[in-house]
Amino acid sequence: FHACGAWMARWAAGRPGRLLTAVFGLASAITAVLSLDATVVLLTPVVFATAARMGARPKPHIYACTHLSNTASLLLPVSNLTNLLAFTASGLSFTRFAALMVLPWLVAIGAEYVVFRRFFARDLGVAAPAPHADEPPDVPVFALVTVGCTLAGFVVASALGIDPAWSAAAGALVLATRALVRRRATALTVVRAAAPSFLAFVLALGIVVRAVVDNGLADALDGLLPNGSGLPALFGIAATAAVLANLINNLPAVLVLLPPAAVSGPGAVLAVLLGVNIGPNLTYAGSLATLLWRRIVHQHDHGVDLKEFTRLGLIAVPAALVPAVLALWVSLHVIGG
Repeated sequence: FHACGAWMARWAAGRPGRLLTAVFGLASAITAVLSLDATVVLLTPVVFATAARMGARPKPHIYACTHLSNTASLLLPVSNLTNLLAFTASGLSFTRFAALMVLPWLVAIGAEYVVFRRFFARDLGVAAPAPHADEPPDVPVFALVTVGCTLAGFVVASALGIDPAWSAAAGALVLATRALVRRRATALTVVRAAAPSFLAFVLALGIVVRAVVDNGLADALDGLLPNGSGLPALFGIAATAAVLANLINNLPAVLVLLPPAAVSGPGAVLAVLLGVNIGPNLTYAGSLATLLWRRIVHQHDHGVDLKEFTRLGLIAVPAALVPAVLALWVSLHVIGG
């Protein structure tokens, strides 16, 4: 992430518009490969530091981190916890899931980029001072190779019917062992990095949602959620998922919506995913990642205007969700669901 920050600063060359482009590219790739939490927790502070070094206004770039932590998490089953749940319910292979979602992923990110360029035109138009000529950072070859091998492991494991958790565990074990041997980490920091309290929270949340579903909510949603995988049904499913994500958070929403959606096939399941991943950009409570991002922003003494955040969401969510659903429908007809 230090290398990413240095690269962004050098490539932007003092131009805030180029920095936004760099943030979009990196945040999209990091979210897809390392999950949305990596973008929020690790990239956001780097973007703050990079914008400060450039003398650029940080708002467009840090807002991009939270929006892309949600929107750009559509691509792979491992990009988001909601994806893993949908991946299991869809019955798709790892590669087929990615093939169906790559077009919606690109379309949604492109729509967000256009919205950001227009919404933050004033901030991006302020020229930054000439950047300092910093030395290029060392490329973290070992980490990049390990992540690449882990991604390849996901594909191989899926083809062999092995749970992707084992590939992720192998990659984490390699990196943790190297950090322990080099004394850059301790056993305690490795355990803390596994976030056991968060795992317990997700388990408890799943139990609560299951209880609610079994006691009437599932029957209510059966009549509310459209059936089939035609374009009108996909739009209806995605819109319902987006609204529910903002009402009860996207993780409970996907747990509630997947059982009735799975009856209509993989297309309906992926439409739910579009709604619960893009929809949370409308409110703070839409996803855990957004809540975490807000805390990190406040730690950097940077205020977030609720009205501005919501106004941006009201523009960006439909602008990304509508073409993403259309792109999913195209992918289902070209590739097959």
